[in-house]
Amino acid sequence: MGMSVPQCLGQLHIRKGVVGLATGAGFIYLLYKAIKAGIKYQPPLCTTSPICIARLAIERERHGRDSGELRRLLNSLECKQDEYAKSMILHSITRCVYLLEAEASACTTDDIALVGSMLDDKDNSVKIQALNTLKAFSGIRKFRRKVQEHSIKVLELIASIWDSELHIAGLRLLNNLPLPDYVHPQLRRVMPALMEILQSDYILAQVQAIRLLSYLAQKNDLLYDILNCQVHANFLNLFQSTQPGSLLFEVLVFAERLSEGRNSPHYRAVKWHYNEQSLHEALFGDESRLADRLLALVIHPEEEVQIQACKVIVSLQCSQDVGVRPSVCQPSRSYFNSGE
Repeated sequence: MGMSVPQCLGQLHIRKGVVGLATGAGFIYLLYKAIKAGIKYQPPLCTTSPICIARLAIERERHGRDSGELRRLLNSLECKQDEYAKSMILHSITRCVYLLEAEASACTTDDIALVGSMLDDKDNSVKIQALNTLKAFSGIRKFRRKVQEHSIKVLELIASIWDSELHIAGLRLLNNLPLPDYVHPQLRRVMPALMEILQSDYILAQVQAIRLLSYLAQKNDLLYDILNCQVHANFLNLFQSTQPGSLLFEVLVFAERLSEGRNSPHYRAVKWHYNEQSLHEALFGDESRLADRLLALVIHPEEEVQIQACKVIVSLQCSQDVGVRPSVCQPSRSYFNSGE
Protein backbone atom coordinates (compact mmCIF):
# COMPACT_ATOMS: atom_id res chain seq x y z
CA MET A 1 0.00 0.00 0.00
CA GLY A 2 1.46 3.36 -1.00
CA MET A 3 2.08 6.08 1.56
CA SER A 4 2.09 9.80 1.09
CA VAL A 5 5.10 11.86 2.00
CA PRO A 6 3.48 13.15 5.23
CA GLN A 7 2.62 9.56 6.25
CA CYS A 8 6.17 8.42 5.64
CA LEU A 9 7.50 11.31 7.66
CA GLY A 10 5.04 10.55 10.46
CA GLN A 11 6.13 6.89 10.60
CA LEU A 12 9.74 8.01 10.61
CA HIS A 13 9.05 10.29 13.54
CA ILE A 14 7.29 7.54 15.56
CA ARG A 15 9.99 4.94 14.97
CA LYS A 16 12.97 7.10 15.71
CA GLY A 17 11.54 8.95 18.70
CA VAL A 18 14.34 11.46 18.55
CA VAL A 19 13.58 15.10 19.09
CA GLY A 20 16.23 16.31 16.66
CA LEU A 21 14.93 14.04 13.93
CA ALA A 22 11.36 15.14 14.66
CA THR A 23 12.43 18.71 14.20
CA GLY A 24 14.05 17.80 10.90
CA ALA A 25 10.97 15.85 9.82
CA GLY A 26 8.75 18.77 10.70
CA PHE A 27 10.88 21.01 8.54
CA ILE A 28 10.74 18.54 5.66
CA TYR A 29 6.97 18.34 6.01
CA LEU A 30 6.62 22.12 5.84
CA LEU A 31 8.89 22.12 2.83
CA TYR A 32 6.70 19.50 1.18
CA LYS A 33 3.59 21.60 1.85
CA ALA A 34 5.23 24.65 0.35
CA ILE A 35 6.30 22.77 -2.78
CA LYS A 36 2.85 21.21 -3.18
CA ALA A 37 1.16 24.56 -2.80
CA GLY A 38 3.53 26.10 -5.32
CA ILE A 39 2.74 23.40 -7.88
CA LYS A 40 -0.99 23.91 -7.48
CA TYR A 41 -0.76 27.73 -7.50
CA GLN A 42 -1.64 29.38 -10.76
CA PRO A 43 -0.99 33.15 -10.87
CA PRO A 44 -4.09 35.14 -11.73
CA LEU A 45 -4.36 36.43 -15.27
CA CYS A 46 -3.13 40.02 -15.19
CA THR A 47 -5.36 42.46 -17.03
CA THR A 48 -4.69 45.83 -15.43
CA SER A 49 -0.92 45.99 -15.07
CA PRO A 50 0.68 48.25 -17.72
CA ILE A 51 3.31 45.59 -18.40
CA CYS A 52 0.70 42.89 -19.01
CA ILE A 53 -1.36 45.24 -21.15
CA ALA A 54 1.68 46.00 -23.25
CA ARG A 55 2.67 42.33 -23.64
CA LEU A 56 -0.82 41.21 -24.64
CA ALA A 57 -1.38 44.13 -26.96
CA ILE A 58 1.99 43.80 -28.71
CA GLU A 59 1.41 40.08 -29.21
CA ARG A 60 -1.96 40.74 -30.77
CA GLU A 61 -0.72 43.56 -32.99
CA ARG A 62 2.15 41.34 -34.17
CA HIS A 63 -0.46 38.90 -35.43
CA GLY A 64 -2.39 41.68 -37.16
CA ARG A 65 -5.13 41.97 -34.55
CA ASP A 66 -6.26 45.09 -32.75
CA SER A 67 -5.83 44.46 -29.04
CA GLY A 68 -8.46 47.05 -28.16
CA GLU A 69 -6.51 47.94 -25.01
CA LEU A 70 -5.87 51.55 -25.94
CA ARG A 71 -9.52 52.15 -26.76
CA ARG A 72 -10.60 50.45 -23.54
CA LEU A 73 -8.26 52.65 -21.52
CA LEU A 74 -9.47 55.83 -23.19
CA ASN A 75 -13.08 54.82 -22.58
CA SER A 76 -12.36 54.13 -18.93
CA LEU A 77 -10.77 57.57 -18.63
CA GLU A 78 -14.14 59.10 -19.50
CA CYS A 79 -15.73 57.40 -16.51
CA LYS A 80 -15.62 58.88 -13.03
CA GLN A 81 -12.36 57.77 -11.44
CA ASP A 82 -10.37 58.76 -8.38
CA GLU A 83 -7.01 60.51 -8.80
CA TYR A 84 -4.94 57.36 -8.40
CA ALA A 85 -6.99 55.47 -10.99
CA LYS A 86 -6.74 58.34 -13.47
CA SER A 87 -2.98 58.49 -13.03
CA MET A 88 -2.62 54.76 -13.64
CA ILE A 89 -4.92 54.85 -16.68
CA LEU A 90 -2.98 57.75 -18.21
CA HIS A 91 0.29 55.95 -17.50
CA SER A 92 -1.01 52.86 -19.32
CA ILE A 93 -2.28 54.97 -22.24
CA THR A 94 1.19 56.49 -22.60
CA ARG A 95 2.78 53.04 -22.80
CA CYS A 96 0.26 51.88 -25.38
CA VAL A 97 0.77 54.96 -27.57
CA TYR A 98 4.51 54.31 -27.67
CA LEU A 99 4.20 50.55 -28.19
CA LEU A 100 1.11 50.18 -30.39
CA GLU A 101 1.61 52.39 -33.43
CA ALA A 102 -1.43 51.21 -35.36
CA GLU A 103 -3.85 51.59 -32.46
CA ALA A 104 -2.41 54.96 -31.48
CA SER A 105 -2.78 56.25 -35.05
CA ALA A 106 -6.41 55.12 -35.05
CA CYS A 107 -7.22 57.48 -32.16
CA THR A 108 -9.08 60.73 -32.78
CA THR A 109 -8.61 64.39 -31.89
CA ASP A 110 -11.40 63.89 -29.35
CA ASP A 111 -9.11 61.46 -27.55
CA ILE A 112 -6.38 64.13 -27.44
CA ALA A 113 -8.89 66.62 -26.06
CA LEU A 114 -9.91 64.11 -23.39
CA VAL A 115 -6.33 63.66 -22.28
CA GLY A 116 -5.81 67.42 -22.39
CA SER A 117 -8.76 67.94 -20.08
CA MET A 118 -6.85 66.06 -17.40
CA LEU A 119 -4.51 69.05 -17.16
CA ASP A 120 -7.28 70.74 -15.19
CA ASP A 121 -7.38 68.01 -12.58
CA LYS A 122 -6.70 69.17 -9.02
CA ASP A 123 -4.10 66.44 -8.46
CA ASN A 124 -0.56 67.14 -9.68
CA SER A 125 0.17 63.47 -10.36
CA VAL A 126 -2.74 63.38 -12.82
CA LYS A 127 -1.45 66.52 -14.52
CA ILE A 128 2.03 64.99 -14.84
CA GLN A 129 0.71 61.77 -16.37
CA ALA A 130 -1.49 63.77 -18.78
CA LEU A 131 1.58 65.75 -19.88
CA ASN A 132 3.45 62.49 -20.52
CA THR A 133 0.53 61.13 -22.53
CA LEU A 134 0.31 64.29 -24.65
CA LYS A 135 4.02 64.03 -25.35
CA ALA A 136 3.51 60.44 -26.52
CA PHE A 137 0.71 61.53 -28.88
CA SER A 138 2.81 64.46 -30.15
CA GLY A 139 5.09 61.91 -31.79
CA ILE A 140 2.28 61.11 -34.23
CA ARG A 141 2.25 63.72 -36.98
CA LYS A 142 -1.50 64.05 -37.39
CA PHE A 143 -1.96 64.87 -33.70
CA ARG A 144 0.80 67.47 -33.35
CA ARG A 145 -1.42 70.45 -34.12
CA LYS A 146 -4.06 69.26 -31.67
CA VAL A 147 -1.47 68.78 -28.95
CA GLN A 148 -0.12 72.26 -29.73
CA GLU A 149 -3.46 73.70 -28.67
CA HIS A 150 -2.57 72.84 -25.07
CA SER A 151 0.74 74.76 -25.14
CA ILE A 152 -0.60 77.81 -23.33
CA LYS A 153 -2.13 75.66 -20.59
CA VAL A 154 1.15 73.79 -20.19
CA LEU A 155 3.04 77.07 -19.84
CA GLU A 156 0.55 78.23 -17.20
CA LEU A 157 1.10 75.06 -15.20
CA ILE A 158 4.88 75.38 -15.39
CA ALA A 159 4.74 78.99 -14.19
CA SER A 160 2.15 78.53 -11.43
CA ILE A 161 3.13 75.18 -9.82
CA TRP A 162 6.57 74.65 -8.30
CA ASP A 163 6.93 70.92 -8.80
CA SER A 164 10.08 69.51 -10.40
CA GLU A 165 8.37 66.45 -11.89
CA LEU A 166 5.66 68.62 -13.43
CA HIS A 167 8.29 71.00 -14.80
CA ILE A 168 10.17 68.12 -16.41
CA ALA A 169 7.04 66.61 -17.96
CA GLY A 170 5.75 69.96 -19.20
CA LEU A 171 9.06 71.13 -20.62
CA ARG A 172 9.70 67.81 -22.34
CA LEU A 173 6.35 68.17 -24.06
CA LEU A 174 7.07 71.74 -25.16
CA ASN A 175 10.54 70.77 -26.37
CA ASN A 176 8.93 68.11 -28.54
CA LEU A 177 6.67 70.63 -30.28
CA PRO A 178 7.17 73.53 -32.70
CA LEU A 179 5.60 76.38 -30.74
CA PRO A 180 3.36 78.60 -32.89
CA ASP A 181 3.67 82.40 -32.86
CA TYR A 182 0.41 82.88 -30.97
CA VAL A 183 2.07 81.31 -27.93
CA HIS A 184 4.79 83.99 -27.80
CA PRO A 185 2.85 86.44 -25.55
CA GLN A 186 2.42 83.67 -22.98
CA LEU A 187 6.09 82.75 -23.33
CA ARG A 188 7.03 86.33 -22.41
CA ARG A 189 4.92 86.09 -19.26
CA VAL A 190 6.48 82.82 -18.13
CA MET A 191 10.08 83.79 -18.97
CA PRO A 192 10.91 84.59 -15.31
CA ALA A 193 9.61 81.16 -14.26
CA LEU A 194 11.74 79.44 -16.91
CA MET A 195 14.78 81.35 -15.69
CA GLU A 196 14.05 80.32 -12.10
CA ILE A 197 13.82 76.67 -13.12
CA LEU A 198 17.16 77.03 -14.93
CA GLN A 199 18.71 78.32 -11.70
CA SER A 200 17.17 75.60 -9.51
CA ASP A 201 19.07 72.58 -8.19
CA TYR A 202 17.21 69.89 -10.15
CA ILE A 203 19.40 68.89 -13.10
CA LEU A 204 16.71 67.24 -15.25
CA ALA A 205 14.43 70.27 -14.99
CA GLN A 206 17.35 72.63 -15.63
CA VAL A 207 18.33 70.79 -18.81
CA GLN A 208 14.79 70.88 -20.16
CA ALA A 209 14.41 74.59 -19.30
CA ILE A 210 17.68 75.56 -20.99
CA ARG A 211 16.75 73.60 -24.12
CA LEU A 212 13.50 75.53 -24.40
CA LEU A 213 15.25 78.85 -23.77
CA SER A 214 17.86 78.01 -26.43
CA TYR A 215 15.08 77.36 -28.92
CA LEU A 216 13.32 80.62 -28.00
CA ALA A 217 16.58 82.58 -28.24
CA GLN A 218 16.42 82.02 -32.00
CA LYS A 219 13.13 83.93 -32.21
CA ASN A 220 13.77 87.60 -33.03
CA ASP A 221 10.72 88.83 -31.13
CA LEU A 222 11.69 86.96 -27.94
CA LEU A 223 15.44 87.57 -27.79
CA TYR A 224 15.26 90.86 -25.90
CA ASP A 225 12.77 89.41 -23.38
CA ILE A 226 15.23 86.62 -22.63
CA LEU A 227 18.27 88.91 -22.39
CA ASN A 228 16.45 91.40 -20.15
CA CYS A 229 15.12 88.69 -17.82
CA GLN A 230 16.33 89.07 -14.23
CA VAL A 231 18.73 86.43 -12.93
CA HIS A 232 20.46 85.68 -9.63
CA ALA A 233 23.81 87.28 -8.82
CA ASN A 234 25.47 83.86 -9.01
CA PHE A 235 24.09 82.98 -12.45
CA LEU A 236 27.57 82.28 -13.82
CA ASN A 237 27.83 79.33 -11.43
CA LEU A 238 26.03 77.45 -14.20
CA PHE A 239 29.30 77.69 -16.16
CA GLN A 240 31.43 76.13 -13.43
CA SER A 241 33.36 73.03 -14.45
CA THR A 242 31.85 71.16 -11.49
CA GLN A 243 28.43 71.18 -13.15
CA PRO A 244 27.29 67.97 -14.90
CA GLY A 245 28.55 67.81 -18.47
CA SER A 246 25.02 67.49 -19.88
CA LEU A 247 23.97 70.75 -18.23
CA LEU A 248 27.20 72.56 -19.09
CA PHE A 249 26.86 71.69 -22.76
CA GLU A 250 23.27 73.00 -22.91
CA VAL A 251 24.18 76.21 -21.05
CA LEU A 252 27.02 76.83 -23.51
CA VAL A 253 24.71 76.27 -26.48
CA PHE A 254 22.33 78.79 -24.92
CA ALA A 255 25.13 81.34 -24.49
CA GLU A 256 26.25 80.87 -28.10
CA ARG A 257 22.75 81.43 -29.45
CA LEU A 258 22.31 84.54 -27.34
CA SER A 259 25.63 85.89 -28.57
CA GLU A 260 24.73 85.13 -32.18
CA GLY A 261 21.38 86.83 -31.72
CA ARG A 262 23.05 89.97 -30.40
CA ASN A 263 25.32 89.99 -33.43
CA SER A 264 22.48 89.87 -35.95
CA PRO A 265 21.78 93.02 -38.00
CA HIS A 266 18.13 92.85 -36.96
CA TYR A 267 19.03 93.08 -33.28
CA ARG A 268 21.85 95.60 -33.69
CA ALA A 269 19.48 97.97 -35.48
CA VAL A 270 17.91 98.89 -32.11
CA LYS A 271 19.54 100.56 -29.12
CA TRP A 272 18.51 98.24 -26.28
CA HIS A 273 18.58 98.98 -22.56
CA TYR A 274 18.86 96.29 -19.92
CA ASN A 275 18.19 95.94 -16.21
CA GLU A 276 21.26 95.79 -14.01
CA GLN A 277 20.34 92.25 -12.83
CA SER A 278 19.49 91.06 -16.32
CA LEU A 279 20.80 87.99 -18.07
CA HIS A 280 22.48 90.28 -20.57
CA GLU A 281 24.52 91.96 -17.85
CA ALA A 282 25.45 88.62 -16.29
CA LEU A 283 26.75 87.27 -19.60
CA PHE A 284 27.79 90.25 -21.69
CA GLY A 285 27.96 93.21 -19.31
CA ASP A 286 31.09 95.20 -18.48
CA GLU A 287 31.50 93.43 -15.13
CA SER A 288 30.79 89.92 -16.41
CA ARG A 289 33.32 87.19 -15.62
CA LEU A 290 32.01 84.90 -18.35
CA ALA A 291 35.33 84.97 -20.20
CA ASP A 292 37.15 83.49 -17.22
CA ARG A 293 34.60 80.69 -16.93
CA LEU A 294 34.86 79.90 -20.64
CA LEU A 295 38.63 79.72 -20.61
CA ALA A 296 38.46 77.24 -17.74
CA LEU A 297 36.03 75.07 -19.74
CA VAL A 298 38.39 74.82 -22.71
CA ILE A 299 40.25 72.14 -20.72
CA HIS A 300 37.11 70.39 -19.49
CA PRO A 301 37.34 66.55 -19.46
CA GLU A 302 34.37 66.21 -21.83
CA GLU A 303 35.20 66.99 -25.44
CA GLU A 304 31.77 68.30 -26.40
CA VAL A 305 31.99 70.83 -23.56
CA GLN A 306 35.46 71.94 -24.74
CA ILE A 307 34.25 72.40 -28.32
CA GLN A 308 31.13 74.28 -27.29
CA ALA A 309 33.12 76.58 -24.99
CA CYS A 310 35.40 77.42 -27.94
CA LYS A 311 32.36 78.22 -30.07
CA VAL A 312 31.10 80.68 -27.48
CA ILE A 313 34.54 82.32 -27.24
CA VAL A 314 34.65 82.78 -31.02
CA SER A 315 31.11 84.17 -31.02
CA LEU A 316 31.96 86.67 -28.28
CA GLN A 317 35.07 87.82 -30.12
CA CYS A 318 33.02 88.28 -33.27
CA SER A 319 30.59 90.46 -31.33
CA GLN A 320 33.49 92.80 -30.55
CA ASP A 321 34.58 92.84 -34.20
CA VAL A 322 31.13 93.83 -35.47
CA GLY A 323 30.74 96.48 -32.77
CA VAL A 324 27.67 95.29 -30.92
CA ARG A 325 26.09 98.14 -29.00
CA PRO A 326 27.11 97.78 -25.35
CA SER A 327 24.72 97.58 -22.46
CA VAL A 328 23.86 100.67 -20.42
CA CYS A 329 25.32 102.69 -23.31
CA GLN A 330 28.93 102.41 -22.08
CA PRO A 331 31.98 101.31 -24.05
CA SER A 332 32.30 97.56 -23.75
CA ARG A 333 35.68 96.09 -22.94
CA SER A 334 37.12 93.23 -24.98
CA TYR A 335 36.37 89.79 -23.54
CA PHE A 336 39.73 88.35 -24.46
CA ASN A 337 43.17 89.78 -24.93
CA SER A 338 44.56 89.35 -28.41
CA GLY A 339 47.09 86.86 -27.09
CA GLU A 340 44.35 84.69 -25.62
